[in-house]
Amino acid sequence: MDAEAGGGMKGKQEYMKEAGARTIIPKIIKSGYKALNLCHYFTAGKDEVRAWSIKVGCLAPKAAGVIHTDFEKGFISADVMSYDDLVELKSEAAVK
Repeated sequence: MDAEAGGGMKGKQEYMKEAGARTIIPKIIKSGYKALNLCHYFTAGKDEVRAWSIKVGCLAPKAAGVIHTDFEKGFISADVMSYDDLVELKSEAAVK
């Protein structure tokens, strides 16, 4: 099968599977974050989970400012927890 032939994204996926190819996009993203000295943090609510990019070593008020500048100015506190702890204990209350 030709990579450009029919099927759009599905055709490309089939071609990659047949050719034994795999994507290196995750590696490119990780390398880019490392080169730019960035990391990410997540915010979660009832309706969504979002990832935010910040400089490594950024303090919580500055990180909050990535979401909205008013958050940086009026920052009070942050609840921080390990994802692994949350998965293991199954609730935010249990982690606290």
